[in-house]
Order: sequence, then C-alpha cells, then structure tokens
Amino acid sequence: MLAVFAVLLVLSLSIVIVRVATVGLSMTGLSKDLAHFQAVSAFTGSGFTTRESEEIVNHPLRRRITVHLMLLGHAGIAVAISSVILSFVNTGNESWLKLTWVRLTVLSGGGLLLWLVASSEYLERVMWQITSVALRRFAHLQLHDYTRLLRISSDYVVSELEIRDDDWLAGRTLEETQLAREGVLVLGIEQPDGTYLGAPHAETKIMPGDCLIVYGKQAALLDLDTRRADIEGNMHHVMAVTRQLDVLEEEQRKASKTVAGNTRQGESASGHSPPE
Repeated sequence: MLAVFAVLLVLSLSIVIVRVATVGLSMTGLSKDLAHFQAVSAFTGSGFTTRESEEIVNHPLRRRITVHLMLLGHAGIAVAISSVILSFVNTGNESWLKLTWVRLTVLSGGGLLLWLVASSEYLERVMWQITSVALRRFAHLQLHDYTRLLRISSDYVVSELEIRDDDWLAGRTLEETQLAREGVLVLGIEQPDGTYLGAPHAETKIMPGDCLIVYGKQAALLDLDTRRADIEGNMHHVMAVTRQLDVLEEEQRKASKTVAGNTRQGESASGHSPPE
C-alpha cells in the first residue's frame, strides 16, 4: 500500500511542478496556453514542434526552466512506474487478489481526486497567484500580461496577415499604406527566409510572401486581409480612413464630456460655481 501512496505523491508533485513551470514560462512572455503546453511537453518528454522549440532554446531563462522540467520529469516517471510495479507484485500472500483490488481502488480514487483538483479553475487561480508572487520575490521575474497590456478583447486583436501577389499591401512601403490612419499598427514583419523585422520603419517595403504581425480592430484587419490591389481596394482604404476619423472624433467627444463632468463634480464638492 505504501507504493500506491508513493505513486499518488509523485503525481501530486508532478502537477505542482508543471503549474510552477507554466507560470515561470508565462513570465518570459509566452501565452498561458503555450506555456502550459511547453511545460507538459518538457516534463513528459513528448517534445514539441520546431518553431516552438526554437522559442525555448533561444531564450536563456526558458531553456533553464525546460532543462529542469526534463530532469524532474524523467525522475518522476521512473519512480511512478517502479512504484506501480512494486505495489502489484505477488508476494505469495493468499489475500493477494483482495489486496490488489484495494490498491486499485485507492489508486483510482486518488487519481480521480487529483484530476478534479487539477481541473479546478478556482484552485488554478489561487495557485497561479501564489506561484507568481513567489517567483517574483525569489526568482526576480516580472510577469507581463500582454493580453491586458494590449487591451485585447472582442474588438482589438493581434493577428497575422499573409501577403499574396494580388494583395493591396503588396509592393507598398509602410508609409504608402498609411495603415496607422486606418487604426492598424504593424508590430513586425516575418520574411519568407525567416528574417524578422521588429518595429519596421516607414520605408520598409511589404513584399509577397511576407507575414505581417498587426494590431487593431478585428473588423479592420479582416477588411485589410481581403483587400485587393485594384480601384476597389483603394476605395476600401479611403473608407477605412474615414471610419477611423469618425471613431477618433467620437472618442474625443466622449473624453471631453468626461473631463467636463469631472470638473463640475469637483466644483460642486468644493462649493464653488463656475463664473457666468
């Protein structure tokens, strides 16, 4: 029975280790889902795709976290397998079959309990907060929630645009496209040979085969992705600029109303009225 509890202990520690590694990888800039996938892949030794492996190998801190995960994962899996085998070895006792069913029941019940704990969103949030605070304090890591920083929601997104020969963007420089006037920002350009241009300058020319990393409203990005290099495409550009100007004017009106409202509230609180 001791071996069964050893298996459950190993599984519990494995869950904790993977969760801690997930938070650590997230602190290096990976998304939560990708960090969790990388942590599970490294811990189980199942591997991951070439592009994702490069993101890990080329980053010193991610590489160090992954190495520790691999070492702990191999040790934990070996202990778990050996414990399972030892727990069901026939010792010659007449009640071996009965004990086997008891061990199977304990092992199954414990595994189910661990699965429920690991699937709990509340416990995940609590553990995430505790782990992130501990890593900030003792590992000197800074957590960046890029989803929150970029205000990504149902309206604003980060997306990739594959440039084709007949696209409206193909053959133009960033200055010529005037994407900023449409409310679209180009964060980077990945060229066909793998070269990545971060924060490209205005004279950067967009070529067929490039992949643009863009930020903006989802509707604007969808319109840009389907825009072709013809008169209709030019009209779509003019219409997009006009819509963005209307959006900016509306936001400025709302901001002015908010400032005026705050000013009136401050004057009312202080007992002063505006001059007539």
